[in-house]
Amino acid sequence: MVLITRAADLTMVGANGGGWVAPVGTAAPTSPLEQPDTPWASLGAISDDGLVNGWDEESQQFTPWGLTSPFRTQITQSVRTFSATMWETSRRAVMSLHYRLDEDQFEPDVEGITKYAETASPVPDRRAFWFLVIDGDNYRGFYVPEGEINERSDVTYKQDEMSGFEWTITTYPDAAGNTVYHVDKIPVTPADPAS
Repeated sequence: MVLITRAADLTMVGANGGGWVAPVGTAAPTSPLEQPDTPWASLGAISDDGLVNGWDEESQQFTPWGLTSPFRTQITQSVRTFSATMWETSRRAVMSLHYRLDEDQFEPDVEGITKYAETASPVPDRRAFWFLVIDGDNYRGFYVPEGEINERSDVTYKQDEMSGFEWTITTYPDAAGNTVYHVDKIPVTPADPAS
């Protein structure tokens, strides 16, 4: 009879987590479970939908004459994304990302009023990102050396709904050709008793 093995501690629930942003070229945090040092800035509260790590891949299949199934597939596009909704829409780091402006653009005047303008000709705004997902003693960290928000959803201001900036961040390769660096603390997989 087949012995089915299961280990609940090898599962991952995104029970908690956070996100941070820094200028491109900022090194990854050295201690994943400690507050990242400056210039990392917190993105604050993320909606209860959590963080989505997306994969967008396309491939080309090659089917030789005389066969009906391919004998080789070549990946032609492989894009990694991160999506989340930021609830702290008045946090300077979040506003800076959403509007593609430097944080100092959100400095209030002597009366406490902040004024800024959105351009009709946005320019690229790449930054470094650090995302951390925590499940008890286990965690997954994602360091994005170069990422950029390439999708923004509509923002709703309504009495019975939390306003948020919903983003999709596309990752770009760094000088080493990598788009995402992983730092995980996961339990060791137990030996299969059947082997």
